[in-house]
Amino acid sequence: MDTLRIGIVGLGRLGRVHAENIACKIPGARLTAACTTRPETVEFARQLGVTALYTDFDQMLSEAEMDAVAVISTSSEHCRQIAAALDAGKHVFSEKPLGVDLEQCLQAQAAVERHPELTFMLGFMRRYDPSYAYAKQQVDAGVIGTPYLVKATGLDPEAVVEDAIRFCKNSGGIFLDAGIHDIDLMRWFLGSEAEEVYALGATFKHPEFRQAGDDETGLAVFRFANGAMGTIHVGRTCPYGYHVETEIVGTEGTLRISAVPEKNLARVYSPGGVRAECVASFPERFREAYLLEMQEFVDCVRTGRRPGTTVYDGVRSTAVGYATTEAWRTGRPVKIHLP
Repeated sequence: MDTLRIGIVGLGRLGRVHAENIACKIPGARLTAACTTRPETVEFARQLGVTALYTDFDQMLSEAEMDAVAVISTSSEHCRQIAAALDAGKHVFSEKPLGVDLEQCLQAQAAVERHPELTFMLGFMRRYDPSYAYAKQQVDAGVIGTPYLVKATGLDPEAVVEDAIRFCKNSGGIFLDAGIHDIDLMRWFLGSEAEEVYALGATFKHPEFRQAGDDETGLAVFRFANGAMGTIHVGRTCPYGYHVETEIVGTEGTLRISAVPEKNLARVYSPGGVRAECVASFPERFREAYLLEMQEFVDCVRTGRRPGTTVYDGVRSTAVGYATTEAWRTGRPVKIHLP
C-alpha cells in the first residue's frame, strides 16, 4: 500500500492534533475524510485539504474513500465506532479509553477478533514518547535490575479546571479519566497485571467535583501478581501547569521521567531567581508522542506488522480502572478480576 487513506471522526482538541499529523506530517498517509458535529471545526478540516465532510459517522463509513479510520470521538462512542469500522473492512486507530464500561470494551475486543486481517491500535501514546520508550529499553536491558515499584503522578492544570468540572459527570470518575495511561504504564514497566487496589479521593478547592460524585484528587495503591507495587496520584488542580511524572524503582537502580515538568531546556534568569517554565497541557507535553504513535499505526497497516498496543491493553486497563473506582467509592481494598 503506497498511501493509506484515513478518515477521522472527532475534531476536538486532540482530534485536531491527529488530523494535522495525518494530513501534514506522516509520510504514506493522507487525510481523506472527516466526521464532526461541531460547525466550527469544518473550516479547520477544509484548511487541511479535506473535502469529504460528514456529520454522520455511518455515512462516512459507507461513502468516503478511505482505508482506515481514526476514532477520536467522545469516549462513549469509541467501541461502537470501532466495531462498525472494522465490520466495514477498515483498519482502526482509536484514542483511549477503549470504552466507558467493560461490556463495551469486550464488544470492541470481539470485533477486533472477528477481523484478524485488519490492524487495530489503541492510542496509549505515552509508550511512544521518547523518554518513556527509552526508560522501557533500560528496564528491559536490566539496567535497574528487577523493577518492583512504579510511582506515577498525573496532574491536570488548574487553568482548565472549568472544563474538567463540566466533563467529570460523564468521565467515569477521576481514575478512569486521569489515571488510565498510568495504569497502562505500570503494567508495561512491571510486566505483570494488578491483582488488588486500594484508593482514596479528596476535594479541597472545587466542591463541584464532589457534588458531581467525583473528586478533584485521587490516590491509589496497587499490588501486582508478581509481587510488585504501584501508586498513582492524579489531580485536576495543579497550580503551575501540567505535571506528568513516573518513577520506576528496581533492585539495582531507579528511573525518573519528567521529575520537573519542563516546558523546554531554557532557563529564565531574573531578579526573582532562576526558573524553568512548566509545560501547560497534554498536547504540548506529548506532541511528539502523538505523531510517533500515528506513524506507527500507518507503518503497521502498510507493512502488515502488528502494533505494540492492542485491544487487550485497553480491556485490561479499563478493568483495573473500574476496580480502582470501586475501591475509591467503597473505601475498601478490591480484588481485580481481569476478563
